[in-house]
Amino acid sequence: MRFLRDNGLTIVLLLMFLFSICGQWLAGWRVALEDAMRHGQPGLSLAAYALSAKFLAAVFENWESEFLQMSAYVVLTAILFQRGSAESKDPGKAPRDRDLAAQAYKPGAPVVLHWGPIWRALYARSLGLALGILFLLSFVLHWMQSAKAAAEEAIEHGLAPPTVLAYLADPQLWFESFQNWQSEFLSTAVLVLLSIWLRQRESPESKPVAAPHGQTGT
Repeated sequence: MRFLRDNGLTIVLLLMFLFSICGQWLAGWRVALEDAMRHGQPGLSLAAYALSAKFLAAVFENWESEFLQMSAYVVLTAILFQRGSAESKDPGKAPRDRDLAAQAYKPGAPVVLHWGPIWRALYARSLGLALGILFLLSFVLHWMQSAKAAAEEAIEHGLAPPTVLAYLADPQLWFESFQNWQSEFLSTAVLVLLSIWLRQRESPESKPVAAPHGQTGT
């Protein structure tokens, strides 16, 4: 089917996402049941675990790092270069998005480019802005759910639960965030560097197989 061919990348990625999050849900539930048994407590049902603070905190912790990686990648590749990388613009070429007011009249150009300079400026940065907003939303949700999980654990041990605001300064929250952030930045840097010398046939994230190592961009 043409629809599957034209949208195969998104469909496969979403299916992989669903498989992965269901795997995390089921595996996490089993871990939670085993932990409850060790403490002589009743375990949560599968549905209740899906809404639990520990599960949601783990989910949003991962989403946060992914959206941070992608927003940083989109913005940094707009202003910085890596000679020879398929992931970088060529520093020797003129900017492609100069004079957007004139480019607005190209066939098929987005209508928003006709709405004036403010709208053009926003639209010209809309991908980075959208990813940045998704990062902030994910971070807030991670923070709130992690704070809720910490409060529940404190109550179980007869301790005073931290407030959501106080938990913002808790090392546990930042340990959870930084442990994911560092891996995202490292993997992106590795991709940028490896794409100088290595190839993946027919991938838009790779230079052509026969391209010289010094060629920058795809």
